[in-house]
Amino acid sequence: MDKYVCTACGYVYDPAVGDPDGNIPPGTPFEDLPEDWVCPVCGVEKDMFEKM
Repeated sequence: MDKYVCTACGYVYDPAVGDPDGNIPPGTPFEDLPEDWVCPVCGVEKDMFEKM
């Protein structure tokens, strides 16, 4: 699965890890994140992320 990086702050979403603080379980592809999911570091929306 592809990792995605936040273009605003550099946070990397790794599907193998998920987003524990956002209740996103490991193994969740970026494409399957909820539409209202935001960067856990800076709060920008998914459209500010780019595939690594």
